[in-house]
Amino acid sequence: MTPDDIAGFYATRAELDPDDYIELDFDFECAGDPREAAAHLCSEQSTAQWRRVGIDEDFRPRFAAKVLELSAEPRPSGFSTPVECAARGPVHACRVTIAHPHRNFGPKIPNLLSAVCGEGVFFSPGIPLIRLQDIRFPESYLAAFEGPRFGIAGLRERLQAFDRPIFFGVIKPNIGLPAEPFAELGYQSWLGGLDIAKDDEMLADVDWCPLTERAALLGDACRKAAAETGVPKIYLANITDEVDRLIELHDVAVANGAGALLINAMPVGLSAVRMLRRHATVPLIAHFPFIAAFSRLANYGIHSRVMTRLQRLAGFDVVIMPGFGPRMMTPEHEVMDCVRACLEPMGPIKPCLPVPGGSDSAATLEGVYRKVGSVDFGFVPGRGVFGHPMGPAAGAASLRQAWDAIAAGIPVGEHAASHPELAAALQAFGGR
Repeated sequence: MTPDDIAGFYATRAELDPDDYIELDFDFECAGDPREAAAHLCSEQSTAQWRRVGIDEDFRPRFAAKVLELSAEPRPSGFSTPVECAARGPVHACRVTIAHPHRNFGPKIPNLLSAVCGEGVFFSPGIPLIRLQDIRFPESYLAAFEGPRFGIAGLRERLQAFDRPIFFGVIKPNIGLPAEPFAELGYQSWLGGLDIAKDDEMLADVDWCPLTERAALLGDACRKAAAETGVPKIYLANITDEVDRLIELHDVAVANGAGALLINAMPVGLSAVRMLRRHATVPLIAHFPFIAAFSRLANYGIHSRVMTRLQRLAGFDVVIMPGFGPRMMTPEHEVMDCVRACLEPMGPIKPCLPVPGGSDSAATLEGVYRKVGSVDFGFVPGRGVFGHPMGPAAGAASLRQAWDAIAAGIPVGEHAASHPELAAALQAFGGR
């Protein structure tokens, strides 16, 4: 690129109509001139050839992504991660904010992803290491999306669960149980105080535990538990499958008693979720398989909060995400970034419930609550309920007892002295 070519990919915010652009924050490492590398990054993700040969025209003013902000620091030691076939030259670590005209792809999630996390970004000349750190949408773009149908308020209304976290539980053993004993575990956990008993994200519509049979038995158990406890309960069925089965499985699961549906967001695809949201009559809940494959490294891939924002945009009412602690290998600040991406204002799009999870139990509830800083979160133990030494009813009760202590300002350990289920949970899981 010539200096004039490069300049065509730079702008100030005052020069652009903010309604016409999404904003992207990238961190990248480049070989050579950072200013030219950022221009290539804009060119490759928007208009890579901005005029026809021999014709006096320039598509950049209307269609080019533009650099709004750029900072660069030399890295005398070279790239932070060796990359075979990387360009040679002086290395800089850069941070850039780019305005990308959404007219290039429209309100279509596959086309959006193809532009901002596709070939043009990850094969941009001179940039072997790059991470999309954040994405922001103008209200003009958000207006074309439905977002969550129920959101946090709708889920709370269905459960009649206010001013506290929503208590989920992943039924364990997750793989191998036929439907009847699986349903009994769910029933016991609801009796103990669980709001939502759920399929594991890996439990599919399989011959040894078919969704039709499983949903029917769990639906019956759910209704029975609600009648006996006097409070609503939800069975969360996993309908992750081939895209052309999602509507069918929604109808089967809901007809047989599922009160919400789990979908593995990235394996199924966000466009499929958006389609399902238009058909769904119950809350949709996202799980995170595949997200770690492109979010774990700090200097490459896509920050998980970007995917959280997109899951909310696609219509999920709840987003289960990697949680706090060493089990999920996600920094605390990144978990909180995802929590905020669920809750913060997003134009007309409703907030969705964040559910940070991983090896949780009554012993970790207070820590999660203090980190999140509000009651607007879901808490999703597996073994913390279903591996409780006194059984799943006691495991669920231990969560409610821990929350009672937290809400009353009583130390959880002190409360456990008069609550054997909580005491057993702290003894069994307190070291995690």
